[in-house]
Amino acid sequence: MAIDRRREAAGGGPGRQPPPAEENGSLPPGDAAASAPLGGRAGPSGGGGEIQPLPAPHPAAGGQHPGCSSAAAAAAPSLLLLDYDGSVLPFLGGLGGGYQKTLVLLTWIPALFIGFSQFSDSFLLDQPNFWCRGAGKGAELAGVTATGRWDSGDVANWTSPPTTPFSTASWGAAGNLSNSSGADGGDTPPLPSPPDKGDNASNCDCHAWDYGIRTGLVQNVVSKWDLVCDNAWKVHIAKFSLLVGLIFGYLITGCIADWVGRRPVLLFSIIFILIFGLTVALSVNVTMFSTLRFFEGFCLAGIILTLYALRIELCPPGKRFMITMVASFVAMAGQFLMPGLAALCRDWQVLQALIICPFLLMLLYWSIFPESLRWLMATQQFESAKKLILHFTQKNCMNPESDIKGVMPELEKELSRRPKKVCIVKVVGTRNLWKNIVVLCVNSLTGYGIHHCFARSMMGHEVKVPLLENFYADYYTVASIALASCLAMCVVVRFLGRRGGLLLFMILTALASLLQLGLLNLIGKYSQHPDSGMSDSVKDKFSITFSIVGMFASHAVGSLSVFFCAEITPTVIRCGGLGLVLASAGFGMLTAPIIDLHNQKGYFLHHIIFACCTLICIICILLLPESRNQSLPENISNGEHYTRQPLLPHKKGEQPLLLTNAELKDYSGLHDAATAGDGLPENATANGMKSM
Repeated sequence: MAIDRRREAAGGGPGRQPPPAEENGSLPPGDAAASAPLGGRAGPSGGGGEIQPLPAPHPAAGGQHPGCSSAAAAAAPSLLLLDYDGSVLPFLGGLGGGYQKTLVLLTWIPALFIGFSQFSDSFLLDQPNFWCRGAGKGAELAGVTATGRWDSGDVANWTSPPTTPFSTASWGAAGNLSNSSGADGGDTPPLPSPPDKGDNASNCDCHAWDYGIRTGLVQNVVSKWDLVCDNAWKVHIAKFSLLVGLIFGYLITGCIADWVGRRPVLLFSIIFILIFGLTVALSVNVTMFSTLRFFEGFCLAGIILTLYALRIELCPPGKRFMITMVASFVAMAGQFLMPGLAALCRDWQVLQALIICPFLLMLLYWSIFPESLRWLMATQQFESAKKLILHFTQKNCMNPESDIKGVMPELEKELSRRPKKVCIVKVVGTRNLWKNIVVLCVNSLTGYGIHHCFARSMMGHEVKVPLLENFYADYYTVASIALASCLAMCVVVRFLGRRGGLLLFMILTALASLLQLGLLNLIGKYSQHPDSGMSDSVKDKFSITFSIVGMFASHAVGSLSVFFCAEITPTVIRCGGLGLVLASAGFGMLTAPIIDLHNQKGYFLHHIIFACCTLICIICILLLPESRNQSLPENISNGEHYTRQPLLPHKKGEQPLLLTNAELKDYSGLHDAATAGDGLPENATANGMKSM
């Protein structure tokens, strides 16, 4: 009764007619009028239920001061212009317009060049087999006696990478044999096949080495500057440089792209990656190489991030995922073509230049690729948006009379508005948006971090499988698993949605990790008993099986987390949110060279930590919204509109066990949340409408 008296005192007397009840929806934003059209435009969601808006505040409800409502109405732009997916995009023809299709195609083509750059480390910095070289021309070859046999002292002077043995069938004077001193290869007679075993304690007593490079190159960075023995750590630092550059690039260029636009960041990133990328090929030492690779990674991050955002913002709700997956397949084509490109170039400097030169074609984007219209509308840059809409209609040969909803007249009324840009730090003051981004950051970090654990278990030296003792078998195995993972994502997301698909792949990752850590140790104990009937080969086969499943699922987790973030982050801070999730993925990938730098010390603990993270992620994924077939949020209020939905729709007539906004006022510490919803109906809950 006390609650009823409070309601009457607030102006909601018994004679007031309550609005019709709705199903579970989403959290009401601070500006309900600004966020209402996005939810109303949303199509049906398969799995999590439709995300619906709350009704507009009743004019007599909550005793709201009339001056506040008039000021809010003056500050908010036209609702028609805020509903980009429901009004502006259909007016431009959606994705059916020829100009829009051309722009989407232009975002796909650079994915091939990006694939080349992302996987170049596997060829430029591959650690080859090496052994001590002879003292001079005409002398007997080091490690070979007068009888042509290897003695015990010479055997100790040859070593190979500890992780992946190299096949001795590919050794020889021509092809992959490299001399570190720079002498003419024709002056040195061919070396016999190196031994299979030996004590490697004295392999660093040499002053020069011969190399057997496995990647199709005659010379790479390691053989160029003798990055072996005491200098081997510099290889891992060089691998760090590209990843650290990507991480900083994602964070910084994401914030800049939200402030100045996607197009300037893309074009400046293209210009500087050409400068730094081509200069990498002219490096005179490994320090210069690593430094320039950092800046190359920084610029590459700007290209990846802006193209990803532009691709998402061009598409209608039903086409976003497939358009993004096509770009992923194009990038994988670059991964599959990279070995042939390396074999064609033969030298690492030529390979580096050939990887970077295709970005010259992207300089033409300055004249043919426009700014994101969605971003211009979300930041209230209506003058520029009007010019771009007219450009779209001209390119598509559209009739201006087809503007049924009156987008252009409304745009004319809003031309005097000042732009309103937002930085990613504003997300700290939100209730739901920051939680969604943090959950996806942890998912991305876990997916890419644990991927290295599975890869090492499959290709490490503890698993002796002849097929995996070849560089190309390793490389194409990883690429094929990634391709199969993306194909499976297309099917799973179609039926289960974004959240359901992410949850399924995370469960598979956790199962593969826990079984590999627990079951394999149990098999190892039983295999020590002669009567158990188990051998080490059984353990190796289980290890490979769990590793393949884990790599398959973890790749899908990382990729889907990035796409999920692009959908639920508002347009005004989309690049900043994408930068956070992509940087988290970079931190996950950074664990691989860190473990390698410490000679695999702490690998088991590393795997255990990420296995525990998968269990945490499974719980956190349930807190995410379902964004399939939903309109993209345009501002932070719309982003708050995306809240958690049940995986299974609730039964008809079932009452959600949530307090109404009026009932929240009885609890101390919740007055701010209740005050924010004073203009809403009294039966509004934090997750929708409650039937009275």
